[in-house]
Amino acid sequence: MMARTLVVLVDDDDAARHSLQALLEMSGYRVDAYADGQACLDHADVGAGCLITDIRMPGMDGLALHAEIARRFPALPVIFITGHGDVSLAVRGLKAGAVDFIEKPFEAEAMLSSVVRALAISLDADRKKAEETLAQNKLALLTPRQRQVFDCLVTGQATKDMAISLALSPRTIEIHRHEVMKRLKAGSVADLTRLSFALAPHNKFD
Repeated sequence: MMARTLVVLVDDDDAARHSLQALLEMSGYRVDAYADGQACLDHADVGAGCLITDIRMPGMDGLALHAEIARRFPALPVIFITGHGDVSLAVRGLKAGAVDFIEKPFEAEAMLSSVVRALAISLDADRKKAEETLAQNKLALLTPRQRQVFDCLVTGQATKDMAISLALSPRTIEIHRHEVMKRLKAGSVADLTRLSFALAPHNKFD
């Protein structure tokens, strides 16, 4: 799997870029390398893996590239390479969502460790997105009334409280509850709660 993992590298220093590309490729990664940020945006498959970018470059610098990447691919991990005196810029990048920065000159082990951490973040984001999509597809099986009952169940409401809030009889609530469990193939309210946690926060109780 590692041989298919993409690392996008952006550095205007030819020697540094070629050296880091060689290190990453020898470590089993597939590398797309670019001399400037705009070329990266125009040509790189930056929707997966991670991005490593120098923070100081002519034209589009690393901060500007990160801002555009974050707009297009908010889940893509970004690592900054920083030179002497660039730490304050790197901290700005971290506050904007970058996952790490590595100071030049860096040890190979430090860079590779940072890449491993970034890719772990990327894989976790992919897993969460898949779980969210699955949860959305499952909840789409519910009727609007059943979705209301689901929302009540995962917030811990008792049957009598649901009956009051939804203006239904307790018996009707129990019927809807049974159908919710059946349609979602859930064995318990805990299963429903785990399903709700897979949704993005803004989708949980819409």
